[in-house]
Amino acid sequence: MVRIRLKRLGAKKAPFYRIVVADQRTSRNGKSIDEIGYYDPTKEPAVLKVDADQAKAWIAKGAQMSDTAKALLKKAGVVD
Repeated sequence: MVRIRLKRLGAKKAPFYRIVVADQRTSRNGKSIDEIGYYDPTKEPAVLKVDADQAKAWIAKGAQMSDTAKALLKKAGVVD
């Protein structure tokens, strides 16, 4: 199953996340199918950028969202 989830990047204690579309069976930082945005919680205020068209297209194709990705996409106004 294809999932929209976060991929962790950045140094120790300085996380930076990419919002990616990946197969559910791949590891957290493994190969991803597509990158649709990023999230930087270390900035003040936190930076969130999402390509809404790509996200909606993947959701229409049947991609499931992780709980965290769903919350971030709601915050960005992509999903209800």
